[in-house]
Parts: sequence; C-alpha cells; structure tokens
Amino acid sequence: MNKKKKVFKWILYIVLIGYALFTLFPFLWAVSASFKTYKEITGGGLNIIPNAPTLHAYKKLFTIDENFIRWIFNSFFICILGTFINVFLNSMTGYALARLQFKGKHLIFYAILVSIMVPGQVLLIPNYLIIKTFGLLNSYSAIILPAAVNATYIFMMRQFYINFPKTIEEAAAIDGLGRLGTFFRVSMPLAKPAIATQSVFIFLAFWNEFLKPKLYLSDPSKYTLTVGIQSMMSRYGGITQWDEVMAASVISLVPILLLYIVLNRYFMQGIRMDGEK
Repeated sequence: MNKKKKVFKWILYIVLIGYALFTLFPFLWAVSASFKTYKEITGGGLNIIPNAPTLHAYKKLFTIDENFIRWIFNSFFICILGTFINVFLNSMTGYALARLQFKGKHLIFYAILVSIMVPGQVLLIPNYLIIKTFGLLNSYSAIILPAAVNATYIFMMRQFYINFPKTIEEAAAIDGLGRLGTFFRVSMPLAKPAIATQSVFIFLAFWNEFLKPKLYLSDPSKYTLTVGIQSMMSRYGGITQWDEVMAASVISLVPILLLYIVLNRYFMQGIRMDGEK
C-alpha cells in the first residue's frame, strides 16, 4: 500500500511539474523575446534562450518614445490614488455596515450585494454619459471616480469587522476613544491582512485596466501603460514591433511582482483568515 502511495505521489508530482512548465512557458518566452531582435522573434522560433541577447528594445522604449515614461507615471498615479481611495472608502463602509445601527442598513447591504451581480460592461455607456455630462472626459478622474468604491471589497471588509472582537473596541472606548478614533487607531490598523489583500487586487485591477482608459482618454500623453502598449502595435504602419511590445509587457509586470513580494505576508494571512471565517 505504501509503495502504491509513493508511485501515485511521484506521478502526481510529474504531472504538476509538467503543467507548471506548460503554464509558465508563454511567460518565459515573452521575457526571453524582450531580449531578442525583431528578426529572431518573427523567425518563428520558440527557443527560450536568445541567440544574440540585446537590450535594444528596452533602450528604444526609453529613448525614442517620449510618451513611454509618461505612460508608466500615469499608470502609477491612477493605481496608487485609486487604490488608496478604494481601501479607505471600502473599509469605512464595511465597518459601518458591521458595527453601526442605522435605518436602512440592511437595505443598503442588499443593494451592494445586488450590484456585485451586475457586469461592468453593462455600465460602460451610462458611465460614459455621466462622465461626459460632468466634463471629466480625457482626465484621470474619469477612471478613478467611477471605481472609487468596490462592492466586493465592501462585503469582504464587512465580514472581517463582523468577526473582529468587540472587546478590543470596548477597551478603546473605556480609554476615551470615540467611534472614529476607534476605527482609525484600533480597528483599521488591526485589519492589515484584509486591507493588504484588497490592495493587491485593487491595484492589479487598475494596473491591468484597458477598456476604460481606452474609452475615456483621447490624449496620447495621458494614456496608461496598457493603452500605450496597444497603441505601439499599430504606429509603424500596421507592422507590430514585437521586440518593443514584449519589452514593454515585461516592464508592465514588474510593479505587480514587486507589490506581491512586499505584501505577500499580509496577503497570505488575509487568505487564511478568510478561510477560517
């Protein structure tokens, strides 16, 4: 029986390793292609190691394209500000729904749950008309303000604060803290795992957003990195410079990887806490 288990375990490991390599291959090839020449990429080879490694594509992005650095800055600005606003409002709303007693509380909560079921694509045209009416087209506010709160993370924060020990808040009240003081100085700091979890996903959503920046932004200097990379694919008379596109794609992945590495400890803790709840 033990022998059969060992054989099954080795077979399972082989299958999982093979699947992991199969899944990682496109990513590894994209990274490798960013160091290849255009001729080598279009030659059709699937080799991971470049025949003649070069940084030409990276140099070209930062020296020839005057907007590329601006696109990176735009994406960081939108992601950081959008994530900060989201985390702040989602946490406050979730806390209010979990701790405060007010008229219409349950109705508001159910409305938030219903909004989770509405596909974002359905709201594109209404959002566009509203943004146009307020004169926010071709501005970063058009991307940040409609996404200032997220129903999914409001629900997540509500569940966290429902399970948050009331005794801690009662001790803070005895020490003289009011409701706002308790939230900002006790409850929110102790919610780091949940906040880190939603921060990663919110930042990732803003960073990878393509449709809204494409729809709302018309000035190339205000493009985000995703829209900028797409515009690069058609600026040479319809001929896509794959070496530049691959280099830009690799650069776009770096902030996401760094964010995950920095917040990994809180992120995994938040997932474990959600599972326990």
